[in-house]
Amino acid sequence: MRRALRVGIDVGGTFTDLAAVESWSGCTLTRKVASTPREPQRAVARALLEMLGAYEELPAIELLAHSTTIATNALLGQIGLELPRVAVVTTRGFADVIEIGRQNRSEVYNLFVTRPRPLVAREDRLTVDERIDYKGAVLRPLRDEEIARACAALRERNVAAVAICLLHSYANDAHERRLAQAISAALPLVRVTRSSDVDPQYREYERCSTTVVNAVLAPIVETYLERLVAELRANGVTAPLYVMRSDGGLAAAARVVSRPAALIESGPAGGAVAAAALGRALRIGKLLSFDMGGTTAKAGAIVDGIAQVTGEFEAAGRTHSGRAVSGSGYPVRYPFVDLAEVSAGGGTIAWLDDAGVLHTGPLSAGADPGPACYGHSDRATVTDANVVLGRLNPRALLGGAFPISAQRARDAVERIARRLHLGVEAAAAGIVRLADDAMAKALRIVTIERGLDPREFTLVAFGGGGPLHACAVAEELGIARAIVPPHPGLFSAFGLLDAELRENELLAVMRPASQTDYDALGRWFVAMETAMRSTLIEQGANPDAIAFVRRFDARYRGQSFELPIEAGATAAEVESAFAQAHRTRYGYDVSGEPVEIVNARVAGAGRLPARSAARAAEGEPAPCDGAGRTLWTGERFVEAPVVDRTTVREDERIDGPAIVEEYDSTTYVAPGWSLRRDGAMLMLEQR
Repeated sequence: MRRALRVGIDVGGTFTDLAAVESWSGCTLTRKVASTPREPQRAVARALLEMLGAYEELPAIELLAHSTTIATNALLGQIGLELPRVAVVTTRGFADVIEIGRQNRSEVYNLFVTRPRPLVAREDRLTVDERIDYKGAVLRPLRDEEIARACAALRERNVAAVAICLLHSYANDAHERRLAQAISAALPLVRVTRSSDVDPQYREYERCSTTVVNAVLAPIVETYLERLVAELRANGVTAPLYVMRSDGGLAAAARVVSRPAALIESGPAGGAVAAAALGRALRIGKLLSFDMGGTTAKAGAIVDGIAQVTGEFEAAGRTHSGRAVSGSGYPVRYPFVDLAEVSAGGGTIAWLDDAGVLHTGPLSAGADPGPACYGHSDRATVTDANVVLGRLNPRALLGGAFPISAQRARDAVERIARRLHLGVEAAAAGIVRLADDAMAKALRIVTIERGLDPREFTLVAFGGGGPLHACAVAEELGIARAIVPPHPGLFSAFGLLDAELRENELLAVMRPASQTDYDALGRWFVAMETAMRSTLIEQGANPDAIAFVRRFDARYRGQSFELPIEAGATAAEVESAFAQAHRTRYGYDVSGEPVEIVNARVAGAGRLPARSAARAAEGEPAPCDGAGRTLWTGERFVEAPVVDRTTVREDERIDGPAIVEEYDSTTYVAPGWSLRRDGAMLMLEQR
């Protein structure tokens, strides 16, 4: 039998995680190394080489899937990822669309609030004299001399990329196509992005913003992938590289370069994909993914084995209690796994404001310098608080491979405790409670605020810190059961191995449901599915494992927002489906109100060739001595057992408080909870 590996590598803010499955045995392999934020490809290569070093005879790598934070980090201004000079070409009179925006303020009562810095300087916003109306009719033709003038101006500016966003190009993209062809011919080294290609739908500002973000990221993402591939090839790895996109689907690296804006939420998507696969395997219809890493915590809802997806996101924007602050970032319209994210990771820094009030986040210690217990900082973090409370091993993490200093953690928390006039344990408990509350809010956003009842869900806790906080977060929302999967600290990396190849296409419709030509839409769906099938097969999809989903974005006439519904074949089907969607989201519908179809969407998913099923692995033994540990439970110290996960038996029940350790994470069984093993899963249940 051919010896081959399937490998997933997830780059996080603190650690880079690797998960692999052997084709000949189904066994899993894992590695966890410190991330290298300024050169993330180095950590990827290091994790891969460490894993391959365990073999005397190197197996082939048949799949290498990767998730990355490179796009988000670039927009956030990470050192070493300076944004390139980019130009915009738009219709005369619309040069300032990306700066005017919607005029919404991210802080309504702050007179000095500033908007995000425009990604394109004023002098680099060029215009051409042309005009197309919202129905696609040409009101003013685009003349050849206008195109020549724009090309000459771009040549003078020496830009790395160009974003083309002409008025109403979603209805007729002829002018954008002519302009793009001319610019590419005149400036072959410049990357060109058309709005009609990346976001062909109405709302001028959002379409322009999406196009600009895509153009800005194109040189950065292309350079990163080139360096990563070169690093891999230099070390003898020739496997095709796939990258996780924000919608939870994989794409070949060469395909990703044309739409780098699709990578902005690449990192968090892997965990949601893994949770969805787990729900399908366990036949649990309602799951909540709870991913607590080193920098942030993310929450998402999984219904009937499918991660919920939304169509818009503000890149590099701020969040408040898990909600995106409107107007604080750069709008990007592309399918994203619907996640709420809060600054509550293990490395989140605890601090006191001028009034002496305790806070956690948004700053994180990340991988460098890391929590105080890592030995390079004196600032207390959530991880340090857990060390003080006895919930984390006081000597080492990662199966003993990562030594830590419990005394440094205690000293860092004590500095805060003195200012609060509290004991060290009480201050540490306060830090953890603030983090728990923040994460519970994120879970409320993806359930209650989406019309879902969290009490009907089972929590899936993963990430390095998820199992440590699962009981508290679940209890806060009335959730009675939580699952800790195998290798929870590398769960997102395993999600890469379960992901499918995906493609998305969109058509602006903008017509009442009663006046829509459903036969014409049917022909468009068929044409797109045919093209997408070819693209998926080119990327390696199994031709017999490709499926498509057709949807409409619909609204009541006059509404400024849409809801996704299944694509119906008649007006009656569309109106009925929309009424049901409106009732689910808002609790009511408006009988008799005309329904409009705004967009038609088709999503294609293709499975990569069949693979061997992963055999549940026990993982590496944790450095447990079986002697137990003193825990602070909030009111007093108690002696609690410390158990190695590999020793938990099927018929065994462990009542809290207790600690279960493993290589990549620690599970805290809180008082009032119990833990049992169900196959490869650890089940936390409220007593």
